[in-house]
Amino acid sequence: MKKSNFHGIIGLVLLSVALTGCRTPEKIAYFQDTDTNAIIEMAAVKPIIVRPGDKLSIVVKSKDPAISDLFNLPVYSSRIGTSSQTRNDNVQLRTYTGAAGEGIATYTVSPKGDIDFPVLGKLHIEGMSRSELEGYIKGELMGRNLVKDPTVVVDFLSSGVDILGDVKNPGRYDLNKDEITLLEALSLAGDLNVTGQRENVKVIRKEEGKLHTYKVDLTNASEMAKSPVYYLQQGDVVYVEPNEMQKRNSTVNGNNALSVGFWISVASLLTSAVTTIGVFVKK
Repeated sequence: MKKSNFHGIIGLVLLSVALTGCRTPEKIAYFQDTDTNAIIEMAAVKPIIVRPGDKLSIVVKSKDPAISDLFNLPVYSSRIGTSSQTRNDNVQLRTYTGAAGEGIATYTVSPKGDIDFPVLGKLHIEGMSRSELEGYIKGELMGRNLVKDPTVVVDFLSSGVDILGDVKNPGRYDLNKDEITLLEALSLAGDLNVTGQRENVKVIRKEEGKLHTYKVDLTNASEMAKSPVYYLQQGDVVYVEPNEMQKRNSTVNGNNALSVGFWISVASLLTSAVTTIGVFVKK
């Protein structure tokens, strides 16, 4: 074998490896099925609803503080950062003191979907949205002639989703609004990394005691907006899988095509190949 041919083969090998490691991944852009004037039909809005185990803050206010206090759980904490707790069959109560010294009493929804509300007693609230629950309690107070002008404020205190996989900041994120979309949740996590697989984002949701997995394609806006998990619910798990390039570049020892360790391994392999071939050339 001539040396010129030998060096040509080595050059082709190096070029092939370099192109493989530097190849631009496909399907990076979102919403590839749309243009500037596209109109997309969306799934029906699904607000967060009350589920067993949720923690809620429920505050009743009226023009007469003495009356409204009858329907607000007593707060025993008197210092910032302290808490107290009571428990019975229907409700778990924790109270916290905020920066202004105002206590916040929380209810934990029982496995049967109930809370034990002052004066009104046991209320079944599972499946209600925040606004529905506010209206329900307000209606009970007025319907029983207990308060003429009640204002009811409900907040979810434990609603959150877990975002895992190939995103910038994986972790658990609280849902701070009544309706939150998958895109909004991913933006909270800092967006997908460039190696995140946009066409195969998985959302795992517990429904009727079973875990259901949904696939969402972020490159297809029309299908994404119609997905039953476009609006997230508390407890959802969002998983972003790394794309095929990232999987192929991963090695047993943790190196990839962009790492120093990878290129050292390639250089060592080529050195061995050159030495071996050189021996045969000399012969």
